[in-house]
Amino acid sequence: MDKANEHLDEKFLKPYDPTATEDEIYKLWEESGFFNPDECIKAGVTDKDAEKFSIVLPPPNVTGTLHIGHAVMLAIEDIIVRYHRMKGKRTLWVPGTDHAAIATQSKVEKILEKEKIRKQDLGREEFIKKVSQFAQESHDTIINQTKKMGSSLDWSREAFTLDKTREVAVRTAFKKMYDDGLIYRGDRIVNWDPKGQTTISDDEIVRKEEKGKFYYLKYGPFVIGTARPETKFGDKYVVMHPEDKRYAEYKDGQTIELEWINGPITATIIKDESVDMEFGTGVMTITPWHDSTDFEIAERHNLDKEQIIDKYGKLLPIAGEFAGMKIREAREKIIEKLAQKGLVEKTDENYVHNIATAERTEAVIEPQIMRQWFIDVNRKFKIKNSKLKGIKNEQEVSLKELMQHVVRSNQINIVPDRFEKTYFQWIDNLRDWCISRQIWYGHQIPVWYKENEIYVGVEAPTESGWTQDEDTLDTWFSSGLWTFSTLGWPEETNDFKNYHPTDLLETGYDILFFWVARMILMSTYLVGDIPFKSVYLHGLVRDEKGRKMSKSLGNIIDPLEVSEKYGADAVRLSLIIGVGPGSDSNMSENKIKAYKKFANKLWNISRFVIENTSDIEYTKDFSAYSPADKTIIDSQKEILKEVTEDIENYRLYLAGEKLYHYVWHEFADIILEESKNIFEKGTSEEIISRKNLLLNSLTNILKALHPFTPFVTEEIWQSLPQNKEKNILMVEKWPIV
Repeated sequence: MDKANEHLDEKFLKPYDPTATEDEIYKLWEESGFFNPDECIKAGVTDKDAEKFSIVLPPPNVTGTLHIGHAVMLAIEDIIVRYHRMKGKRTLWVPGTDHAAIATQSKVEKILEKEKIRKQDLGREEFIKKVSQFAQESHDTIINQTKKMGSSLDWSREAFTLDKTREVAVRTAFKKMYDDGLIYRGDRIVNWDPKGQTTISDDEIVRKEEKGKFYYLKYGPFVIGTARPETKFGDKYVVMHPEDKRYAEYKDGQTIELEWINGPITATIIKDESVDMEFGTGVMTITPWHDSTDFEIAERHNLDKEQIIDKYGKLLPIAGEFAGMKIREAREKIIEKLAQKGLVEKTDENYVHNIATAERTEAVIEPQIMRQWFIDVNRKFKIKNSKLKGIKNEQEVSLKELMQHVVRSNQINIVPDRFEKTYFQWIDNLRDWCISRQIWYGHQIPVWYKENEIYVGVEAPTESGWTQDEDTLDTWFSSGLWTFSTLGWPEETNDFKNYHPTDLLETGYDILFFWVARMILMSTYLVGDIPFKSVYLHGLVRDEKGRKMSKSLGNIIDPLEVSEKYGADAVRLSLIIGVGPGSDSNMSENKIKAYKKFANKLWNISRFVIENTSDIEYTKDFSAYSPADKTIIDSQKEILKEVTEDIENYRLYLAGEKLYHYVWHEFADIILEESKNIFEKGTSEEIISRKNLLLNSLTNILKALHPFTPFVTEEIWQSLPQNKEKNILMVEKWPIV
């Protein structure tokens, strides 16, 4: 080895190669046990009385592999977690996965379809075994990929939404809500997937733009508009706004006789303030069985509701000669009949509207009134053990009021705060939540029937003759318990006492309502406390042209593939820098490649510093530094202060950018270049001062960059001359400013 380089670790003689080091570095972290706050306390790197910081991982679905959206989530959360761990806090990041009932069952059904096997051929028990096996394989892939991104999760506390511990939590929650009258079984309108043969939640609906026809039909003295004439057979109510002067002559409850699709009918006038006077003619007929808005009107006025379309998307006998036909097949035939009767005023041939389709089966959703299990969000109950500010113990509240109160009173802060408006729009208009699903995979509803008796319990009844409800619970029910079920609830575990409420929930803005709001509902009700203090919402990752990534466009970036190519640190930086909370971002391979150059730059900077400081005994005594070096120290303190404040306030994009620019353009381009001149022409005092400054600067740079680029910083740290004990950077103290 060259004499000038004999003090250098051999690895610095080669370019930085993330693929050769990242797995070994992660193994070092994992074997240290320091992902676990208990182990940090035992080792003395964290004080047992230190402030805590806790966060749960939004559990990825066990349906396949991680995508770029997961990567941004993991990067953001790991930065925040590593920062708080280095701040000396008892830091817990709980991992886990979601059984994602409908999505996972659908995947397995498609696999079986190729083998010409239906789930009914296997039976419930055998089918669930197949799904569980698929879920386990997918889980193993996801966990491995999560580790590849550098995520410092406490794997000893890993949870699964369908494991035994979570099953007890789910059943306990269901029983408590049932006993308090908040869960009921009733007939209400739901999203029905005629192909999947199950109810689905709003978030499992994909809106697709479709060009079709819009028909203006004569309904007695009125003209009504519809894109779905096939739903109109049972229409016998005509609704208008009570203040619409055009229809002042018509009185609420008045009846009129008119000719309709299958003959003469009697229609009733209904006045309701929900009607938009500006839309169309300001008059509409309602189909309460097949439209949620119409259902609400029918509920308010106690009107009849009649089913027109069956669960398979076919017309029922009320449709007369069209009975048994599929909707698309019947539509034009119905219009032909209406036209023969002179009841078609006109047709808009270029009508563009959004139709609701099921995400998994792509079937058009048919709203249906069905007997299902619901959570009543408006019913009052007495809250128990309230720890909420402004809500007394035993106070009468509703779930909706709790969800509004904790955000309005700033007990939960949403970042960025513009999403508070979106949150309240959803919660203020919240309907009862349908929690039952007609699928086999998932938490089977803990209700048993025998003749006219019903039993609800955490455990099954011990006597024979009871039959369990065949439906399963909406996946969001179990994931709504995530912040506290992962910590051992309903048991009063040490983890629950020490780490709940969590400090932060970080997730995508697209599930603010579907998951975040439901966690707030469950936590405030079941444990009388908030689930988290802050919500950080990240945006969608799009391609370089700003388009959503999709298989059809062929523009998907696989985070693992690009990590293998450029290193996980480069991927992390590309997802963070320049992207504020709640903002969508454009991603390209070139962007990732640019941040790979930064990792190389840091590697070369470290090589230069180590190479030129091996002959001194490092001192932190700033008084011995030259005036010029003291000025540099002061400017570094200012940068570190700003970076610290940015991370504390979740401005990660600014913190990352400031560090990037300081390291490359200030430290490398100016300070190191100036150092070469000092080493050549400076006095011995100036040279010693500068060498100490470089070591001090590199130490702080590596610490400050560690949450953002954990692999390369840890790899360098392990070779620093001042790290003689081979301490792990991950648990070093954050630079004090």
